[in-house]
Amino acid sequence: MSIKIFFKKLDISKIHTNYYPIMKIILCQEVTNLGKKDDIVNVKPGYARNYLIPRKMALLFTPSNLKILEHEKEIENTKVNKEKRQAIKLKEKIEKISLTFPVTAGEDGKIFGTVTEKDIEELLLKEKFKTDRHKITLPEHIKETGVYMVKIALHPEVDAEVKLWVVSKD
Repeated sequence: MSIKIFFKKLDISKIHTNYYPIMKIILCQEVTNLGKKDDIVNVKPGYARNYLIPRKMALLFTPSNLKILEHEKEIENTKVNKEKRQAIKLKEKIEKISLTFPVTAGEDGKIFGTVTEKDIEELLLKEKFKTDRHKITLPEHIKETGVYMVKIALHPEVDAEVKLWVVSKD
């Protein structure tokens, strides 16, 4: 009878926590199935000591490391805000211009070939605006003469629109 009482008082959950201790860490980069950069996560000590920390993927969760993390976040936020302000200024300048692209076209207004992002990039370079052609978005394939609005991604939160006139050389 005393053995049954012993087993009833024994709390199994306490035994398991001793076998699987956890460690708090701060992730320095995105880790698959664990978290994103700057996340604070709990992992097993062996995983942290043997894999994450030696590969500079994580830091121990300490007050000093937390202060470093907050300071780096502030620096990154100021950098992102500065880039956004520069993108807004560039957007204002770009939206004031209008691009004209002369092409050879048939009588019905259909052009021979198509106007591509690379052509628009070259037109912007002539206007002294350097941009990557991958950031230029055309509304549709330009195969006819007319007026088109072209979107240019200057920043993840800032897009500029340029008026593009596709005209016949004749």
